[in-house]
Amino acid sequence: MSQNSVLYDEDFFAWTIEQARLLRAGEFSAVDAANVAEEIESMGRGDRRELQSRLVVLIMHLLKWHFQPSARSRSWSATIDEQRLQIDQAFAESPSLRPLAGGMLPQAYAIARERAIAETGFADDIFPATCSFTLAEVLTRSFLPEH
Repeated sequence: MSQNSVLYDEDFFAWTIEQARLLRAGEFSAVDAANVAEEIESMGRGDRRELQSRLVVLIMHLLKWHFQPSARSRSWSATIDEQRLQIDQAFAESPSLRPLAGGMLPQAYAIARERAIAETGFADDIFPATCSFTLAEVLTRSFLPEH
């Protein structure tokens, strides 16, 4: 096992500093390429997970907004706005995430629906089994579903 691999297992932060130094110095043969590749892939998976998570929170609040009009609050609208803002920023930083959002919508909706059921205490047949919002509606800052 190379010293780089040992450092990766024993002190991740120090490993990252060393890998950056090696790359900047052009010492490519000394780079722990397998672990660097794994970490880069992991970062991409993390970006996807964050997008999915933000979609879930956004959709859950849109559902609550739609089906619980008497409980609407500034907190809910602020959460909706914040999730949209963060999703927009993610798309600006990584435009290749945008086309993935449509494919994430069904799963994000299913999770959001379950969370909305749990939070509201409503019967599960109150919320549609499939998402009645389009992706464009979900992401449009001015869209708030009315009952």
